[in-house]
Amino acid sequence: MKENKLSLSYRFLKLLGLNFSEEEYGNISFFRAFRRGFRGLINAILLKYCMYSVILSPLNYRKIRPILWRWMGAKVGKDCYIGYEVWVDMTNTHLVELEDHVHITNRCLLLCHQRDLSNYCVGDDSAKLGYKKEKIILKKGCMIGMDSIIMPGVTIGEGAIIGAGSLVTKDIPAWTIATGRPAKVIKQIPKREP
Repeated sequence: MKENKLSLSYRFLKLLGLNFSEEEYGNISFFRAFRRGFRGLINAILLKYCMYSVILSPLNYRKIRPILWRWMGAKVGKDCYIGYEVWVDMTNTHLVELEDHVHITNRCLLLCHQRDLSNYCVGDDSAKLGYKKEKIILKKGCMIGMDSIIMPGVTIGEGAIIGAGSLVTKDIPAWTIATGRPAKVIKQIPKREP
């Protein structure tokens, strides 16, 4: 009975021998699956330019990449810096929010989805697990160090700095420095004395 309720697009994917999550694709219309795939293709082309282009290099970091991220669906504030080889979750860019003056250095990764392991048991097929999708919010003036990974559901506070190579799995408070795998606050940024 459950098999009859699965969408035509999901049954087609199974017929092709592809192992997709029933939770993710089981009730999606063929048109929606096509639209999702087409949007992913457009975002992949835009992301490819963002990743590797050296044409107009001085403008890429502060002008072109922020505009392209907006086109992909992310909310990007004013005067943001997006470095070389920064990966954004291209099918979930609508879940990424950068406030003004955010600085993302080279080779970072922003992930808005991950497998939902809450009901995963011995003998289950991990490829059939659904996804948890959550926003990433980078508050005003924060900086993400080179080669860092930001996981789903994370908010990085105003003025916070994430050290290079960090894995951020939890919220980071404003005006702190955090580093490590997983990232932990190592310093509170002091107020300037008058």
